[in-house]
Amino acid sequence: MSSMKRTLIVGNWKMHLNVQEASLLVRRLHQHIPTHRSVEVVLAPSMLCLQPVSMEIDRHKFRLSAQNAYHRDDGAFTGEVSFTMLRELVHYSIIGHSERRIYFGETLEIVRDKVSAAVRNGIAPIICVGDTAAERANHESKKVVHDQVVSALHGLTSQEIDDVVIAYEPIWAISTFGGEVARPEDMQAMLVYIRQVVADLFGKQAAEELRLLYGGSVNQDTAHSYLELPDCNGALVGSASLNYQQFANIVAAGYQANYEKQE
Repeated sequence: MSSMKRTLIVGNWKMHLNVQEASLLVRRLHQHIPTHRSVEVVLAPSMLCLQPVSMEIDRHKFRLSAQNAYHRDDGAFTGEVSFTMLRELVHYSIIGHSERRIYFGETLEIVRDKVSAAVRNGIAPIICVGDTAAERANHESKKVVHDQVVSALHGLTSQEIDDVVIAYEPIWAISTFGGEVARPEDMQAMLVYIRQVVADLFGKQAAEELRLLYGGSVNQDTAHSYLELPDCNGALVGSASLNYQQFANIVAAGYQANYEKQE
């Protein structure tokens, strides 16, 4: 079942690149990444760069994602941008990234509200879930991930779950936090577990069709070992997505892994 899905490669640019630099990167990516029917490539520039990048990208080759937005559609919320404002611009939005949870105090409730706001506005949420080194050491990884998944999907219908993407990013494996390398077989076990949690909530078919991504220091050297996992449907790429050569190689690894799964 999972082999039929398009592999999803998402480049999260985080708080990097001004408008000019973003424009240059888009041009480089366009030159180095061929169009693959089996791979969907998504770019997540900063909020400031979304509009200019949207005018520039080849829509046959790239889709856009926001990195974050506010859960209310409009109102007196100085400094915020709502999902409603992003409707025409983006196809996806990353929600609940570990950096948002850690640095900006995003709780399970905030993430849940953002997921429902994204869905309400026709934007597909890429929900990030993951465990810290301490939680892992205390054997709490499954419980933590379970609670993050269940609360984020709370209130969604079985039809709405179709557009949801879940990215598992073990916080203990993220280079920003001095991460150790995550073993592919451990990641496969967690992806299977997440699918099971979704099956319990929305049924087996919804769980099988769900696209699950791996995120956590994905680079051109490690990408294939994660992308070839039976339950991995793509990657959420951080710093490596700022390097057009690396990112092109990761997209190529996605294409290769997808081809191998079809065999």
